[in-house]
Formats: sequence, C-alpha cells, structure tokens
Amino acid sequence: MAPKIFFTRSNQNAQVTKKNRFPGWRRIFFGVRTRILISYIVLMIFSTLVCILAIREILLVQLEQQVEKFLIKEINEFKRLTTGRNPNTAQPFGDDVAAIFNVFLSRNIPHEDAYLITLLNGKFYKSNPKALPAPLQPNSDFVKHWEKLKQPERGQKKLTSTNTLYYLAQPVVKGKTHGVFVVVYSNHTALEQVNQAVIVIIQVTIAVLAVASVLAWVVAGRLLAPLRLLIETARSITESDLSQRIAVQGVDQIAELTMTFNQMLDRLQTAFASQRNFINDAGHELRTPITIIRGHLELLGDDPQERRETVELVTDELDRMSRFVDDLLLLAKAEQPNFLNLQTVDISSLTDELYTKATALGERDWRLENKGMGRIVADRQRLTQAMMNLAQNATQHTSDGDVIALGSDVLNDNAYFWVRDTGVGIARGDQERIFERFARGSHSYRRSEGAGLGLSIVSAIATAHGGRVELKSKPGKGSTFTIVIPLDPPFGGSV
Repeated sequence: MAPKIFFTRSNQNAQVTKKNRFPGWRRIFFGVRTRILISYIVLMIFSTLVCILAIREILLVQLEQQVEKFLIKEINEFKRLTTGRNPNTAQPFGDDVAAIFNVFLSRNIPHEDAYLITLLNGKFYKSNPKALPAPLQPNSDFVKHWEKLKQPERGQKKLTSTNTLYYLAQPVVKGKTHGVFVVVYSNHTALEQVNQAVIVIIQVTIAVLAVASVLAWVVAGRLLAPLRLLIETARSITESDLSQRIAVQGVDQIAELTMTFNQMLDRLQTAFASQRNFINDAGHELRTPITIIRGHLELLGDDPQERRETVELVTDELDRMSRFVDDLLLLAKAEQPNFLNLQTVDISSLTDELYTKATALGERDWRLENKGMGRIVADRQRLTQAMMNLAQNATQHTSDGDVIALGSDVLNDNAYFWVRDTGVGIARGDQERIFERFARGSHSYRRSEGAGLGLSIVSAIATAHGGRVELKSKPGKGSTFTIVIPLDPPFGGSV
C-alpha cells in the first residue's frame, strides 16, 4: 500500500502561493509596468500620427493659400500695366498688346516653379522662362485651350500625385487684337519640401518616443515600487509575524493604498493577538475544571458519601464550564448584526425592574439613587443582562452592610445607567484592562466564580448599542460603572 501523504496548512498555503506567482517572463510581458508602458507608447503613437497628419494638412492648406496669393498678385500687376503707359515711350499702349506682353515679361522674374505665358491672336507668343515643361508647350492641350479664352479663368490640373498645376488666365482685348496672359504655378517642389518636413518630424518623433519610453519605464518602476514592496510584505506575513510595515512616501493614491494596507495589517495584528490570547485564556479556563473533574473521578472510591461529594463537585465544575461556554457564545454573537432586538424602552420602569432584580443578589445596603425620565430605543433584555453583571460584580466585591446603588438619568441625548458600590475599588492601572476578556485585576477584583468575561459582556452590549462603559474608581473607596447609551441608535435600527 502506498504511503499516505499529509499536508499541513502552511504547506498548502505555500503551494497556493507558488501557483499564484507568475513566471518571470509573464511578469515582464503582462505586468502592470509593461502594460503602462505599452499604453503610453500606443497613446503617444496615436497622438503623434494625428499631429503629423494635422501638420501636413495645415502645410498643404497654407501652400494652396500662398499659390492663390501669388497668382492673384501677378494678374493684378498685369492689369495695372494694361491701363498704364509704356515705360519705354511714356505713351499709352493703345492697341499694342504685344508691347504690353514684352514689357511685363521683361520686368518680371517669375517665382521658382512659376511660369508666365502670353498668347496673341490665338497663337503662342512668349513665355518667361522660355523653357517650359511638356504640359505647357505651345502645341499642348493647355495652350490650345487658353488661346480661345474670352473670359478670365481659374483652374488646376493634377499631373501626378506630387505635381499639380494651378493657373489663372486673363484675356486682353485691344481693338482687333486678342491676347491672353496666363500665370501657372507647379507645386511639385513645394510639395516635396512639405513631405521632407513631415519625414523629419517623424524621425524626430521616433527618437523622442524612444527616449520618452525609456524614461516612462524608469518612472513607472519608481511609481510602482511601493506595490512591489506591498507584494513582498504580503508574502512575508505569517500568522506568527505581522510586524512588517511599508514606508509611506508621497501623498498620491499609492501612498493612500500603502497607508490602507498598513492599517489593515494593524487590524490583523490586533485580531490575531486577541485571538491568540483568547485561545490561550480559554484553554487555561477550561483546563482547570477539566483537571479537577478528572482528578476526582480517578480517585473516586466506593464510599457513597464520597461519591455524592464528588458528583456535587463535578456538577459544580460542569456548571461553571457551561456558564463559561455560554459567555463565549454571547461574546461571539455580539459581533453579529442580529445581536440586538430593539424596542422602545421606558427608562423609569426599566430602572425599577433593575433595582428589584439586583436586590435579590445579596444582603447589601441597596439604594435607588435616581430614575431617568424618557424613552430609549434599545434591547431591554441585553441592557438588563449588562446591569445584572455589574450588580453581581459589585456584590462579589462588597461585604454585608456596604452600599450598592443603582440609578439612571437622561442627559444630552444619552441615557445613563450606573451601579455604584463602596467596595475595595480598582487600581488605576487595572481600570482599562478589566474590560478585556479573561483579564483580572491585580487585587483579584474578579473572583474564581467567574471566567473573567462579565465586564467584557457589559462592554460588548454597550458597544452594540452604539454606547460605551465608563468607570470611576479609587482603591478602598469603591467603584462606579456607568453604561452610556444614545437615545436613538446611530445604526438606524428598527423598532
């Protein structure tokens, strides 16, 4: 038979932790840092493409506007010349259109990629520059079309994807002479310059994007450093060591997450410490009666009298264990939302009931100091249980003839229920600790009859009502325990 293999909880947790850890390559390619960098690069590429396309479109629009201005400027200058005088003769041009063309071509040097063409009486006359591209040669379709123009015409013709001709034609009629002046502009060179500028922008952008990506990787690593510390701290935490904390740096969301994580560790450490102490104390409280019962049963003889005494002792210890278990269950229920059964309680009548029940706990000088007037939303039975615990404690720590006083009052939207005694009192160092589970005062304030849970139950009931327990005590002068409960529950309980 194959041997059985048993795993402890720590081994199981270790296996789960190993399964949850990502391999190194997955952390690199699918980690938060990588995803942030990829998102940053994608955003940068997208925004860069949009910017480059927008810049190119703006440059093309500006180019068209400049061409339009150039064409209009040349035509306007030509029109002014036709209405002026011949600078060579100082006489009006009259019907001499050829002279107008000659003067204008001789006095105007066209812009690069610009052409000035003149047509006279349906035929090509002159041009500047003289060398013309093929689409503007005298026998081209363009020229034949312009020879017949009677009205000004504006147009463009796309020769290639990188070359478009823009033109503006102005007919001139002087008597029987018919001429046409045409200004032509080719955007080939300007468009190449725009494309080169865009290429330079792309190259610079790629270089900037590479540098920015490296910087983004470094910055993302620094920003995510607290998360790595958080992961490492979480992995190093065990049930026996919850002391690890992360240093808080900055005031951003990661710093807030770090503070929240540290606060969670504080709560966990407190909870584990409380649980550990609870288990140790509960084990100690249960071990004592079990040891007593076992010892007496092992020594049990045949004598009937001895048997009766042993049974009585065992029964008493079992009753004590039963009360102890009931108290533990009550404290556990105090953390549940249905712990209280709220109703409207008359404070005065409740105080009378508490006093009547308390006087049966022992022969003491019982006094009813005050009865508050009004109503409170509370659990009548739980409040009664808490006050009876306080009265029982007062009975155990006073002697015959000592005063035990009960009372209630309403002040500042709070109801006050107190138990005052003239007993031994409580040392200042023990006044906060005695409300902890299984805690005992240095002067044995709690006797062996109880398990050290009575005041814990009182505190739990007060807290469940949204209130608190106040204690005033001096050694040798007695103690006053006061339960303070708000008249209306802050948690919005229903009646």
